[in-house]
Amino acid sequence: MLTVHHLNNSRSQRVLWLLEELGVAYEIVRYQRQPDMRAPKELRAVHPLGKSPVITDSGNTIAESGAIIEYVIETYGNGRLIPPPKTPERLRYAYWLHYAEGSAMPPLLLKLLFTAMPRRAPALLRPLVRKVSSQALTTLVNPQLKQHMDFWEEELSKSEWFAGSEFTAADIQMSYPLEAAAARGGLEQGHPKAMAFLERIHARPAYQRALEKGGPYQVGR
Repeated sequence: MLTVHHLNNSRSQRVLWLLEELGVAYEIVRYQRQPDMRAPKELRAVHPLGKSPVITDSGNTIAESGAIIEYVIETYGNGRLIPPPKTPERLRYAYWLHYAEGSAMPPLLLKLLFTAMPRRAPALLRPLVRKVSSQALTTLVNPQLKQHMDFWEEELSKSEWFAGSEFTAADIQMSYPLEAAAARGGLEQGHPKAMAFLERIHARPAYQRALEKGGPYQVGR
């Protein structure tokens, strides 16, 4: 049986959601974040990098959200949650599936890093670190993040879902960047289509079932 090595409050929540949408039977092995929010060392026994998400199935170990989604859709999807091949929707699907982690998440992670740095700096260095972090956020991170959020808004003005008129696994993949942007990026300011997207996915029964099985989930601010 497919096993999800699930780190609490992490990207692996998307994997649970995908499996719930498809009705795939699975087991959960749970891991709790350490006080510093990093994954516990026990995950290294599953994958050398010790990160989540990671799944094991039929002797295979698959890490990385995009690779997991591709594997699950190919193995268990039976044509569901993916547009037909050689269509414009399939091309959009492939783009958003890889864009989510490759382009959308880096500025969101930088936002988290530079926001947290002043709080974690030694007291004597805190004013300097605060100044450097503020400058980085103002001149680099926030403009990039706004560009991405505006891009999502424009695309969701064209169709209800990222790959077209039908809900797909690309929307599951894109959920994490949008949730992170709503938590710490100001998505609610001027992006009604993106916020409506979040409302739609949060209302899906499979999303709710995944929350029940995965435990409390809140993208960190």
